[in-house]
Amino acid sequence: MVQQIRVHAAAKSVFSLVFAATSLCVSAQSGAYIPVKVSVPASMRYAPFDVDRYLVLPPGFGVWVYARVPGARFIAATPDGGLLVSQPGNGTVALVRLNSSGDPLIAVYAGGLRSPHDIVFHTINETTYVYVTESNQINRFTWVPGNLTGQNRQILITGLPDASTPELGGSYAHALKNIALDSNHHLYVSIASTCNVCLEDTTSNPVRAAIYQYDADGKNGRLFATGIRNAEGLDVVPGTTTLWVVVNGRDNTPYPYNDDTGQYGQVIPSYVDNHPPETFHSVVSGGDYGWPFCNANLQYGLYNMAFDNDMDTNPDGHVDCTKMRNPERGMQAHSAPLGLTFLQSTNAPSEYRSGALIALHGSWNRQIRTGYKVLYFPWYGTEPGDQIDFVTGWLDSSGDAWGRPVDTAVDVQGGILISDDASGTIYRVAASSLTDEIDPSVWYQLVAEHSGKCLDVSGASGDNSVPLIQWECTGGWNQQWQFTPLEQGVYRITARHSGLSVGVTNASASPGARLQQQTWTGQSSQQWKLVRGADGTWRMVSTNTGFVADVCGATTEDGACVIQWPDWGGLNQRWHMAAK
Repeated sequence: MVQQIRVHAAAKSVFSLVFAATSLCVSAQSGAYIPVKVSVPASMRYAPFDVDRYLVLPPGFGVWVYARVPGARFIAATPDGGLLVSQPGNGTVALVRLNSSGDPLIAVYAGGLRSPHDIVFHTINETTYVYVTESNQINRFTWVPGNLTGQNRQILITGLPDASTPELGGSYAHALKNIALDSNHHLYVSIASTCNVCLEDTTSNPVRAAIYQYDADGKNGRLFATGIRNAEGLDVVPGTTTLWVVVNGRDNTPYPYNDDTGQYGQVIPSYVDNHPPETFHSVVSGGDYGWPFCNANLQYGLYNMAFDNDMDTNPDGHVDCTKMRNPERGMQAHSAPLGLTFLQSTNAPSEYRSGALIALHGSWNRQIRTGYKVLYFPWYGTEPGDQIDFVTGWLDSSGDAWGRPVDTAVDVQGGILISDDASGTIYRVAASSLTDEIDPSVWYQLVAEHSGKCLDVSGASGDNSVPLIQWECTGGWNQQWQFTPLEQGVYRITARHSGLSVGVTNASASPGARLQQQTWTGQSSQQWKLVRGADGTWRMVSTNTGFVADVCGATTEDGACVIQWPDWGGLNQRWHMAAK
């Protein structure tokens, strides 16, 4: 969160209270989240998944690698269960389709494009179109279910500025284009700034750092709003025609307060780290949102923020910042928000279906890195509430980032898909289900929560009726287990070294009966329900008795027996599953 913030002296105490309250709210919402191991198919376990990776998720959610797509940027779930993925670096839009017999099929849906970026589905008179942006133009294709390549390409808008625009001399800092469409079939196009801060974009033709509105067929274009430096995420609140955007603020902002610090007009790293905030706001026709003359400030927190004069372009206030439209919400400076997805009309989990996801790509220009996560903003009436971390963990404890989220989408089953252009990965985050989470082809270690020791066959014996114990984890085959589904949620548990199954001694119904390995007979005493807890651990419940697998006496010693016992919620009854 924000550190070492300096604000105008009259506002310091007010800001401190407001921002502290906001921080506490976010922390409280995020406190119950847990690290969850990213499940990765064997064929996709190359860097960064050549080692175990963990993401921090809400309780009850799991995360899987859905596909590896180099340079994956913006994404759109297809109506028939696939996914379109832009790859600006190689000029293609990829189509990803799941394949029941192996890795997903990845085809080139559209190729030979100039830095394709945003992808939006939109239906007009029962025809569904796929809109695809290039840095210099906007295209649409007719969506044909089952086709692997785009059909009936139309070029709707041409001549958008990019590095090829003569006046720019081959340089354009934010050339990638983003779009949205509303229910009245208006097409909105973001033309971002060419620079960090400059005046040329305000007088160019077309005006840059602006949003333009067109008809859905690309006709009747007009300047819609200005002063929006770099809006990458555009979306319309479902059921409305209200456009919202997330905006990347400027860098190296000079200190704007002529106070007793003596820092007026200087570029102070501790100030730059947290100013100006990134913004999340609605966009109205004719609105001016400040750039490059005015920067949102934090004097009263992250709500309906006012502006400071920009010291490079407007130190004397000749542009009146009180006339600008105030952003409804702010986010940590330099977090680099990219994708924005409203969930109201999707199949997302019901508790998240009234809100928005924002992917933070992460900072490159802050003393301590920030971002590298996905935020959730609950929606109240016509405005967002307090931000909540939805997925974190791409930034590790040492400050190194192994992934950079870009965009989100929701598939037809309600899974939340996340693109990551740094690792070339599409993730799927969804409520954990045993069918999805436990792979019957994988061998797992079972690690006791209370001791960190592994479920083990005593002496690595291959004999029938050998008791199970906990032992220091060695990775041996006598500590590896396979889960074979028998019916919904019920499994046979098999020892790798012997092929024998986990059962209860003599099928006893008594608390304290030992667990052992046995020849498989299919009895209920050899069948186990697996129950995932909110903390990410698992309990193994006997279908014979309803008792759970338990380490004797909650001891942490090597060799402690494993028994069945009534479920009382102890740490010695909770197990982590680690794929081998």
